[in-house]
Amino acid sequence: MFTILIVDDDKNIRYVMKERLELEKYTVITAKDGEEALEVLDNNHVDLVIVDIMMPRLNGYEFTEELRIVNQDLPVLMISAKHLPEDRKKGFISGIDDYMTKPIDSEELLLHIKALLRRAKMVNEQKLQIGEITLDYNTQMVIRGDEKIELPQKEFMLLFKLLSSPNQIFTRLQIMDEIWGYDCDTTADTVTVHISRLRKRFEGWQEFELKAIKGLGYKAEIKI
Repeated sequence: MFTILIVDDDKNIRYVMKERLELEKYTVITAKDGEEALEVLDNNHVDLVIVDIMMPRLNGYEFTEELRIVNQDLPVLMISAKHLPEDRKKGFISGIDDYMTKPIDSEELLLHIKALLRRAKMVNEQKLQIGEITLDYNTQMVIRGDEKIELPQKEFMLLFKLLSSPNQIFTRLQIMDEIWGYDCDTTADTVTVHISRLRKRFEGWQEFELKAIKGLGYKAEIKI
């Protein structure tokens, strides 16, 4: 099961959030500030960090900047009472992956967590092999023999997601949530556009097919 680190100087918030996440079967570790959180990370495997901004010793921005020096991939969800766009921008510049403002709805929090963990899983897998085809996450390339196709990031992530779970149907909203992010302003029609582009790029490839399932969503079929 996934381990989540909660970093907040408010003892009550740490307790309530820990209780809620443990109900969902997550393993939860807590820290009262950024310095303690860095010590926790030195001694424990953590899959995701939830961090507040305003904390003593090392605040959320500073913690994230320190973390990114040694770990670029660990998902960080920043939670704060700060609502201004400048605060969100500063968070993303420091290296966070997602941002939520207090008060937090617990169900929405769980959706954000699940989306971040799914995206992290895709990144950590790095490569996907389908017969003679290799999808390389580091280079965003699809390789087949001497043929190499470098895809835009979102197209690659979409293709990687579908081919990682062949025959599984994903709704457009599921895909938007995982690849574009829960809070993105892009419409679900964007998924349709990206599917069309992928179909055109790989037209004639016999190894796989991207299929629209009417009224449901999209799936990939492996043909080999």
